[in-house]
Amino acid sequence: MGVPTDRKYMKSHEWHKIEGDLCVIGITQFAADELTDITFVELPKIGAELSAGDSFGQVESVKSTSDLYCGVSGVVAETNGKLSDEPELINNDSFNQGWIVKVKMSDPGQLAKLMDAAAYDAQVGG
Repeated sequence: MGVPTDRKYMKSHEWHKIEGDLCVIGITQFAADELTDITFVELPKIGAELSAGDSFGQVESVKSTSDLYCGVSGVVAETNGKLSDEPELINNDSFNQGWIVKVKMSDPGQLAKLMDAAAYDAQVGG
């Protein structure tokens, strides 16, 4: 499956990648493939405060709607505005151009509670 090893994962299929003092969050290719054609992404407001485990938005597809969860506490610093017009970026490039939100972390240590790539890959049968 080729799960990138430079990030951490949640059981609910969100990936978390550190970029400086920000944590970039998106959903895995496995999740994008399961959802099939993504038609809409509900993004949080910039400045919204999140706690680890909070839902911060939703991804809608022709198949279903799924909540998005954050694995770290912090403040939403940036959202991927391209997804408003091109939600299919998540289907086409979930680990890069399909990122969803960037969070300024209040406790980067929370990332240690998330799965590494090998554990996530094992969860999805990779």
